[in-house]
Amino acid sequence: MEVAEEFGDCTIVCVDSMCVYRGMEIGTASPTRDERERVPHELVDLVDHGTEFSVQRFQREAKAAINRAAASGRQALLVGGTGLYHRAVIDDFEIPGQYEDVAISLRERLLEVGPEVLFKELEALDPLAASRMEPANSRRIIRALEVTIGAERPFSSFGPGLTAYPETGITQVGINFDRTFSDAAITARVDAMVAAGFVDEVAALLATGIPFSRTSAQAVGYPQFVSYLEGKCSLEEAKSATVAATRQLARRQWAWFRRDPRITWYERSEIARGLADALRMNRRSARD
Repeated sequence: MEVAEEFGDCTIVCVDSMCVYRGMEIGTASPTRDERERVPHELVDLVDHGTEFSVQRFQREAKAAINRAAASGRQALLVGGTGLYHRAVIDDFEIPGQYEDVAISLRERLLEVGPEVLFKELEALDPLAASRMEPANSRRIIRALEVTIGAERPFSSFGPGLTAYPETGITQVGINFDRTFSDAAITARVDAMVAAGFVDEVAALLATGIPFSRTSAQAVGYPQFVSYLEGKCSLEEAKSATVAATRQLARRQWAWFRRDPRITWYERSEIARGLADALRMNRRSARD
């Protein structure tokens, strides 16, 4: 926000799989109305919490948002931590379709036979895809099998996978991960969520009678506080569970992004300068 306001010609594009949901503002730390009035934001509050939001749809929406910014003479500033969505946009992935009947069948079989059996099946059908994932990563195994079976085409044929980092022309900057700082900040954030009315926000979503979609239900904090409202745990237990899950998410995000050699890393105190330098470089490139 600080850098975007300084430049005055930025549109912030939220690369966040959960900010797309209306009514989930507090738990997802969506930009406030005041922030959106000060700096234009895209990809916020697009659908209700009962809608499944795929990476394919996010990719389409992000491309449209970036084009709208360019058409109005603004720089698109992509901000967020949802790794797969980020890569889908900046690397323009060819994303395979979804084959829900196949996926449902595979999820049912997973419960019966476990990930090891499904992984062996993937090895037989698409050994290259299997070599790119851990044998216990059931989510990725099911997705690869879903596409291979549904599309009648190997999952690996859709691209080199997440381990390839081609040149994109997009400057990327990130903040070095400080576990001590992050753990303390997460604890403070969960306390602030509750103080800001998070319990009421979750209660309002439940009151609609619309169940969370498969994707919105993955938003950290909501399942934990649904359990509290259903009397399955205390408020302190819900808060502790949310802190623990958020810390795990932060570590997964860091593990994901630190593998990308295209990112220039800055300490927290230096990130504004690094981001400003990147925007100036982008502005010069656009003029040239």
